[in-house]
Amino acid sequence: MTGNVPDSLIPYDEIVQEALRAVVGRVLGTVAETGNLPGGHHFYITFKTHAPGVDIPQRLIERFPDEMTIVMQHRFWDLKVDDNKFSVGLSFNQVPAMLNIPFSAITGFHDPAVNFELRFQAADSGDEPDPQHEEAENDGPAVKPTDDGSNVVSVDFKRKK
Repeated sequence: MTGNVPDSLIPYDEIVQEALRAVVGRVLGTVAETGNLPGGHHFYITFKTHAPGVDIPQRLIERFPDEMTIVMQHRFWDLKVDDNKFSVGLSFNQVPAMLNIPFSAITGFHDPAVNFELRFQAADSGDEPDPQHEEAENDGPAVKPTDDGSNVVSVDFKRKK
């Protein structure tokens, strides 16, 4: 047996990422059906602001030109989820905003209540990424995630060119 692995004609990396994004969709769908987050669960969702299909206010794009993290905890409304995207109302500095985010734009999902985390490669937007990335300051209490590594699934596929 040789150490050479042939290039796959099956896009396993894309299939796995799509399946893991479905996990995010299912979790958000359950929250949308019940209208609230169970127990102490809350979510940090990071996404590319210029990914295809992202629809957020221009002021947020200007503040977060590459990537932004939203917090879904106490103050969110009108959560709607379908097979490809979700929309949610959040407040940023006391100013309400509706965000429409395709699952393909998500680069991270974290539930600090149980230290569950998923990381993804986002769909290419064609723009150069901004090395500066700050977390969003949507209204809500600041919670520090723990980094003990438990329940963390990291998906970081590199495509061969």
